[in-house]
Formats: sequence, structure tokens, C-alpha cells
Amino acid sequence: MTLLANLVLVFIAGLITALATGIGALPFFLVKDVNDRWNVGLWGLASGIMVSASVFGLISEGLSSANGGSVIGVVIGMLVGVALVVVSDYIISGTDVNPKKYEQADFKKLILILGVLTVHSFPEGVAIGVSFADLGFQGGYQFAGFVVPLLAIFMTIAISIHNIPEGVAISIPLHSMGVRKWRMVWWSIFSSLPQPIGAVIAFYFVRSARAFLPMGFGFAAGAMIYLVLSEFIPEALEVGEGLPGDGYRELLSGLTLGVLLMLPLAFI
Repeated sequence: MTLLANLVLVFIAGLITALATGIGALPFFLVKDVNDRWNVGLWGLASGIMVSASVFGLISEGLSSANGGSVIGVVIGMLVGVALVVVSDYIISGTDVNPKKYEQADFKKLILILGVLTVHSFPEGVAIGVSFADLGFQGGYQFAGFVVPLLAIFMTIAISIHNIPEGVAISIPLHSMGVRKWRMVWWSIFSSLPQPIGAVIAFYFVRSARAFLPMGFGFAAGAMIYLVLSEFIPEALEVGEGLPGDGYRELLSGLTLGVLLMLPLAFI
């Protein structure tokens, strides 16, 4: 396949994760409120899958001799990935991206919001792009004429699952404002649109600079693990406040299921 075809496939994978955010608005077509138990469980499931994919997939691939494995490269990449998330959080810490303002924002404000979301969700897009690094090589799964790495499939599913409760979180204030349901779906998807862009950029980089591949895998793994520990799990527990046990049981159940689903990746 040509580079353009590969880039299109990676973009579509990133777009799928963005569209998954819109799923978070769909329950409001049927009910007025979404059960917090399901939200916490989904956060836990996504976290378990992402950490496992990072350890069993990204880090393992970065250490593999087939990719020029380098412990130093992986470690440096992980540190850079963590630093990116920390710096990104610092940059957007004083910026209000409350979805209540999406509906009433003018064009300039929407561009600002999209810029902030780009900084915030870029590591997720990077993880998708890096997971496709071995696209077209042996050992993957045939799909529409492509040889797709198993890691890429798992990572796309993991981030899609993570985006569903994120879409719910975005839709709740919009629903309270009386925003029409299909517009809630659109604004949820809008919040994740930077992911396919980040995926394409990351994929092009790792394919153009194979020598830096271990660092690329480490970067994605470091960013994802830190995001899970610093944002996903704390947000799940915040949603779970008021539940019996403050949501720890639902979170742990989701985490465990996520890890179990990803165990096969450790033996491939």
C-alpha cells in the first residue's frame, strides 16, 4: 500500500475514536440521566486496556529487536511523553473549555476551544499513530487489503471505549441547557476531532524515522500511562462519588476486565 493509503487508514482509525465520543450522547435519546455506575465502569475498562496496551504492547514493541529495541530510547520516550502531558495540563489549566459554552461560542472562540482540545487529546492521537507503526509488515491481520498490527486494533478500541464516558460528561451540561440531542452528539465528537490529526502526524513520524521508533513507542506509553493515572482514574472516582464505596468497586471491576482482555497481547 502507498503511504497515502496508510495515512488514510490511520486517519480513519483516529476518526473512529472521535466518533465514539458521540456515542456518549446517545443514551440521552432514551433516558434523562446516565447511570454513574456505567460511567465509572467504562472509565475503569478503558484505563485497564490502555495501561495494559502500553505495557504489553507499546513498551514491549519498543524493546523488541525487530524495532531496533532500546531500553534507553523507551525510557527517554516515556519521560518526554509524561512531560508533554504535564506541560499540556499546565497550558490549559487556566483555560475554560466547559461544554456549556460550546453551543454559544462564536467562530473565534471555537477555534480557541479546538486548540485547547488539540493540546489535551494529542497524546491519545499519538498513541493511535504509533500503534500503527508496523502497518503493512508481517504478523498483523488482513483488513481491506492492509496488514494491520494487533496493537493498533487494541489501541483504537481502548481509546474509543475511553471516549464514550467522556462524551457523556460533555453531554450532561448541554442536556441541562436544552441543547438538541443531535447537536449534543456533534459537540461530543468535536471535542475529540484532534485525535485523527495527532494519529496521522505520529504515524508519519515513526515511519519516516525508524531509528526513533523505540522512543516513539515509549513516548506514547508514557503519555498514556500518565493520563490514566492523573486524569482517567481520578475522573472516574469523581463521577463515582456518592455511589456505595465511592465507585471503587466499579472502577476495579472495569480495570480488571480491561487487563484480562489485553492479556493475549502479552503472548503475541
